[in-house]
Amino acid sequence: MDRLSQMATFVKAVELGSFSAAADDLKMSPQLVGKQVKMLEQHLGVSLLNRTTRRQSLTDFGRTFYQRAKMILADMQAAESLAAEARGAPSGRLRINAPVTFGNHALSPRLLEYMVKYPQVSLDLTLSNELVDVVDDGYDAVFRIGVLQDSGLKAIPLVPYQLVLCAAPSYLERWPPINTPWDLQQHECLGFGYSDGRSSWSFDGPEGRIDVPITSRLTINQGDPLLAAAVAGLGVILQPLELVGEALRNGTLVRLLGQYSVPASPLHILYTPDRRMTPKLRSFLDFSVVTFGDRNK
Repeated sequence: MDRLSQMATFVKAVELGSFSAAADDLKMSPQLVGKQVKMLEQHLGVSLLNRTTRRQSLTDFGRTFYQRAKMILADMQAAESLAAEARGAPSGRLRINAPVTFGNHALSPRLLEYMVKYPQVSLDLTLSNELVDVVDDGYDAVFRIGVLQDSGLKAIPLVPYQLVLCAAPSYLERWPPINTPWDLQQHECLGFGYSDGRSSWSFDGPEGRIDVPITSRLTINQGDPLLAAAVAGLGVILQPLELVGEALRNGTLVRLLGQYSVPASPLHILYTPDRRMTPKLRSFLDFSVVTFGDRNK
């Protein structure tokens, strides 16, 4: 007989007040109840119950052990319930946050696959370029682009976010050629973010990493308006491939500095390490890894 079974029998006998009452509840004989309690006492090397023909009472040690045993059995039951839940079908509502451009052009087009595969899960997707607090804002998981700060969150790496330098043919016809990254300082560069228009764009080339200071007359905190501005011939943009891909394919934008590469930005999906790994969260994390993870690993 295992120790947990003996412990459960002892707790039941204490709660119901007698071996016979515990036997009725556990569907076993009073003799077997007594045997399990006695084996537990022998294992512990100390008496748990004072027993007479008329009544039973806890010893001082038995009273302390009874409280601890109840806690152990409750924890065991909770663990078993969690395992049962993990084996169940994903269901319930998931709250997800993602950057705007990634959410619009990479994540949202693929969500139909997830929704079809897991019809019992409801998704609440919020797009924002501001850093949200996963715990305080109640998100199950968030996507983040860039180098992560030490936040205590669990991070799963995905394929790095690739940026592309490009401009419209109409813009290039009016401005000098762009042969090196340093030529960008003489051009209209359309900026992304919340800055005052000053930033730098990085490139990797034959001479190594180059960081080119950029001054932008037009800075927007979302990619789609920048794309529209670039297509209209207002300047050069450095934006994700998901955003500019269609414009590159139809020729409304032209890729620049092909001999240089733009360093990719890390992309992760994050969640709190102490959050219960429910089937719905596990299913979305697995979906994200399959959809946006490195297939070469």
